[in-house]
Amino acid sequence: MAGRITALAPQRGRRERLNVFLDGRFAFGLDQEVAARAGLRVGMVLDEADVARLRDDDEAARFYSDALRYLSFRPRSTSEVERYLRRRGADETVLTSTLERLHRAGLVDDEAFARYWVENRGLFSPRGARALQAELRARGVDQARIDEVLDEKDEGEDERAYQAGLKRLRLLARCDEDEFRKRLCAFLQRRGFDYETARSAAERLWAERDTLT
Repeated sequence: MAGRITALAPQRGRRERLNVFLDGRFAFGLDQEVAARAGLRVGMVLDEADVARLRDDDEAARFYSDALRYLSFRPRSTSEVERYLRRRGADETVLTSTLERLHRAGLVDDEAFARYWVENRGLFSPRGARALQAELRARGVDQARIDEVLDEKDEGEDERAYQAGLKRLRLLARCDEDEFRKRLCAFLQRRGFDYETARSAAERLWAERDTLT
């Protein structure tokens, strides 16, 4: 496909895209930014290599936009973005260029993602180090980054267990001391806290229960 550009018309309902007409006929759709970078204008002659290059750039722009929408809901790890783009049909070339662009822009950063994940869990659903490690590994974060982030947060493990236990306190209000300790320890261990951390949090919460409920 080659020819002279005779019209560049915004697509109906998709103002970010253009319809490109060659020699009076619709030829292909194109992202507005791709068209601007290529300097497209009416009267320009495109050969087949030009059209192929524009289509490749358009595909890359589409997958980059897909990635930005995916990232708009919450931060993501590199592995999460990669899996998402593969599901969307990205080939290796586009996948590599899109991830490189996201990394350069600071929009995908596994270390920052791991910190976000740990801090978010601490605020809304506290987990122990074992659970956090498993969750981050499942999202493709490498062990070195996980260890680095969790080492920074080690001093907060007891507090995370305490906060997790607080969210369970109302459900245990009618328990006697033995049942309270047993059930709360089991709950905290399921959340990834080791036995000693869980036991310490249970003791503290039992001692404070009258002032907390």
